[in-house]
Amino acid sequence: MTEIRFYHLQRQNEHQVLPSLLSKALSNGHKIIVKCANDAEKEKLNEYLWTYNPDSFLPHGSNKDGNEKMQPIWLTAKDENPNGADVLIISQGAQAENMDDFTLCCEMLDGQDEDAVKDARTRWKTYKEQGFEVTYWQQSDQGSWEKKA
Repeated sequence: MTEIRFYHLQRQNEHQVLPSLLSKALSNGHKIIVKCANDAEKEKLNEYLWTYNPDSFLPHGSNKDGNEKMQPIWLTAKDENPNGADVLIISQGAQAENMDDFTLCCEMLDGQDEDAVKDARTRWKTYKEQGFEVTYWQQSDQGSWEKKA
């Protein structure tokens, strides 16, 4: 069964949080898809992951790079899983239709955007009705993630 986690961003933006989530998933042996809202956002994220920290490297690629089966992190704006990932990160308000293909889906939620919060509540309800295990994660004052009831 797929677990869907909502990550409620309140203290940091998505680009600040995403590298640590990706690093943790990679260190736990996962392959990851990051689904972006559109191709322009995908390219922005691609550039960011190359430059966000000169002392760090997150191996990733997109359709421009090819070799999708070999990429530990695949950036896309489509519902696809060409690298055989088991983790899906839904970024920038994107929607996904292929959540059943993954063991874990993480929705990044901008807590400063009232419309995004409202839309997330609707998706939460829909996911519960569809039988998914849905959890809510909030960032602590120290920056760690805490599962909330």
